[in-house]
Amino acid sequence: MSEARIPLISGNWKMHKNHFEAIQAVQKLHYRLGDAEVEDVVVTVHPPFTDLRSVQTLIESDRMDIVLGAQDCYWETEGAFTGEVSPTMLAKLDVAYVIVGHSERRQLFGETDESVNRKAVAVLAAGMTPIVCCGETLEEREAGDAESKVEGQIRAGLAGLSSAQVAGLVVAYEPIWAIGTGRTATSEDAQAMCAHIRSVVADGWSADAAASLRVQYGGSVKPGNIAELMSQADIDGALVGGASLEPDEFAAIVQFRQH
Repeated sequence: MSEARIPLISGNWKMHKNHFEAIQAVQKLHYRLGDAEVEDVVVTVHPPFTDLRSVQTLIESDRMDIVLGAQDCYWETEGAFTGEVSPTMLAKLDVAYVIVGHSERRQLFGETDESVNRKAVAVLAAGMTPIVCCGETLEEREAGDAESKVEGQIRAGLAGLSSAQVAGLVVAYEPIWAIGTGRTATSEDAQAMCAHIRSVVADGWSADAAASLRVQYGGSVKPGNIAELMSQADIDGALVGGASLEPDEFAAIVQFRQH
């Protein structure tokens, strides 16, 4: 891992926790971490939309070293789009990172590489950083198509962005077969794909962009496997699902250097 790429550990809460529960969870996480423990790691939490204002107020009032993130957005600034939330709305809540193209969005809600690209562009335009997700199914991996699938997602998802823009964003590699299943890609498998992602960016944009880009691994990340994952040269962080719902467990992941 490059010295310039500060590790980014992100907790994706998915559809869990009302705003009261969110406040309690963030307070407990902050207590467990302590200021000294997160100096060399950026920690983001991504609550449901209904929790964002409550968590924003808490982070600001208590001056927490926790960064607010969102799980998704729409690409338009405003308009007749019932049920959607725009990037500019999120930016007003001091959201800094927005997950786009999570495999659940792709699988359950029909998101395409094109929509992921539009969202990434819109998030950047609103002054936030997209966490662009990619990853293959078990069938694609077993068929030997994992690298080509991920390469296609990267090239399409980041289309039209400049090298400077790509250098500043985050890509999360999440093998679909490892999300919420208890199965984890081996650290070698994860490293190989994260290195592949970086080579695709080097080829499609620039070597500088590839060197600066932060690549997270996501898929059943736990306190017991985070240290080995983070020891890999091309893994710069983790996109954590289920384990991020428990402050003690998530704090242990953030404190991976102590394992």
